[in-house]
Amino acid sequence: MWRIGQLARMVGVSERTLRHYDKVGLLVPAAVDRATGYRWYGVAELSRLERIRGLRHLGLPLRQIADLLDAPETQVRQALTEIVANIRRDIAALAATAAQAEDHLAVPMSVLPQQTAVDSRRLRVRHMRLNHPAELAAVCPAPPATLLTWLRGQPTGGFAAAVTTDGAGEQLLLPARTVVRAVASPSAGVVRAGQDLFGWLHRHRLAVTGPTVEEHLIDADGAHAIVLEVPVTRIGQELI
Repeated sequence: MWRIGQLARMVGVSERTLRHYDKVGLLVPAAVDRATGYRWYGVAELSRLERIRGLRHLGLPLRQIADLLDAPETQVRQALTEIVANIRRDIAALAATAAQAEDHLAVPMSVLPQQTAVDSRRLRVRHMRLNHPAELAAVCPAPPATLLTWLRGQPTGGFAAAVTTDGAGEQLLLPARTVVRAVASPSAGVVRAGQDLFGWLHRHRLAVTGPTVEEHLIDADGAHAIVLEVPVTRIGQELI
């Protein structure tokens, strides 16, 4: 039999850890001296402690280890399968985040695009056809207003556009969709933001699947912001 300090040194854990395991019922001593309060541990406790440490090293939390210590091996393997799947998802998410950061470092941009899902919305709009993006400023009403453009990249000729209107106009339904959203910096301007955004979509192999929504907003203090939303799908999936 070993006292708590001896077991701690043998296994390489702290006495505090062993006391915590005792407190939560994970590793109860074989005996406790009533007179001195000393905890005594035997071979069975040593084996149980090593199993606890092994499961901890595999990424299992203590609350799950408590359920698995005496469980059949098939149940342990199922828990580990789930742990591995979660780790792989975390790795994929971290890799995507790193790739986006590297892209921003490699190509200076005025926007920080984010991919998200948005609900459907209805707009009343006035359709038009323009010859150059420079004409957009003249046709877009004062904020708050929404401007839509049917572009898949930098225009090489005329293109379709629409602006929201309170008067006569056509009903336009934008379905629920996946979009890439970015806020245009006032210093860079919406044209530069649009160019940077389309370049980012191309580098990330995302295809435009509908009109770009250019939301002109204004708050109570008169501050103005332009939010760009481009509906997208992964290249190779747009025909599915």
